[in-house]
Amino acid sequence: MATSFMCKTLGAACLGLSMACATPVAFAIADVIETPARPTELAPDNLLNDVERAGDRLVAIGERGHIIFSDDEGKTWTQAEVPVSVTLTGVDFGSETHGWAVGHSGVVLHSDDAGETWELQLTGIRAAELAIESQEEAIAEMEERIAAAPEDEKSDLEWALDDLLFTLENMQADLEVGPVNPFLDVWFGDEDTGFVVGAYGLFFHTQDGGETWQDWSPRLDNAQNFHLNAITQISGGAMVIAGEAGQIHVSVDDGNTWERRESPYPGSLFGVTGTSQADEVLVFGLRGTLMQSPDLGQTWTTVNTGSTATLNDGVYLNSRIILVGNGGAVLTSGNGGDTFQEYLRDDRLGLMSVVPISGTELLLVGEGGVTTTNAKGKNLQ
Repeated sequence: MATSFMCKTLGAACLGLSMACATPVAFAIADVIETPARPTELAPDNLLNDVERAGDRLVAIGERGHIIFSDDEGKTWTQAEVPVSVTLTGVDFGSETHGWAVGHSGVVLHSDDAGETWELQLTGIRAAELAIESQEEAIAEMEERIAAAPEDEKSDLEWALDDLLFTLENMQADLEVGPVNPFLDVWFGDEDTGFVVGAYGLFFHTQDGGETWQDWSPRLDNAQNFHLNAITQISGGAMVIAGEAGQIHVSVDDGNTWERRESPYPGSLFGVTGTSQADEVLVFGLRGTLMQSPDLGQTWTTVNTGSTATLNDGVYLNSRIILVGNGGAVLTSGNGGDTFQEYLRDDRLGLMSVVPISGTELLLVGEGGVTTTNAKGKNLQ
């Protein structure tokens, strides 16, 4: 059975499937979208799924709409004002003050004060409507292609049209149930331009700070609508998406066009990071899987991490790379990712995200909330 901290990975899919089972549940989802997160002193101790810097501030997000921030490198935390109570899965800042958080029920939140207060920009209902509009446009374009195609090409195109129509019917049925599909990660390059990715191939883009969104999923080679778990920009400027079934997508033009890369691993990938080297990519996921590419995914090397833990997040600082995962796994490398040393924390609680803080110390978030450790993941004395 999936444990609670897996909400950003397997749990996100489980949520989508369970919500589709009964219409009354949709009303419960609507309630948590409309209900502000409840203030609690326990927020730093509960499940947290991601942590990010906003200038010198740390901002972490998690279950029940909890968002907390710290101005002293994680020693003390303050809970932010958040208009929803859904589980939040990803956070990113395009500047020191403007940040975005995403989560279940297709919510996108925005802050313009470095994470102290948040407003709702997008829900799963509007996201579904945008996706349906995009699908209807694809159907119209396919019908035009069929009308203009030679007879010997019509059959294949008609099969493709049937697939598009079938997908549209499923999307319309999902919309009737409610905002069930979660966003899983978010990336913003500045205060205007950003992307969100999620379950069942969700992929949206904004150029005006989230005031309006466009369905970007047709730009990916992902006909099966596999989950998209992580998105980031790496050294050199390229962008990379990693997801279910070995999905790896790369863009070298600021996210306008994307190419799918062949992956030597067919399982789920939950995280992606760059290194200090331009165009170098690390993707990671189930069973300690870690793959390294020096050339934006054209070629891959599987790195033996010595771990069997599912890896959820990673970060780099010069030649130092840290990966964290389930079962309290902290993997560290001091040679740019060539080799890793694993440390399993005594509590074995799942870790979802990591940021380096003062000196060589780490701030970890996950199933046990916030923890500050030394460079290898061991508790500070």
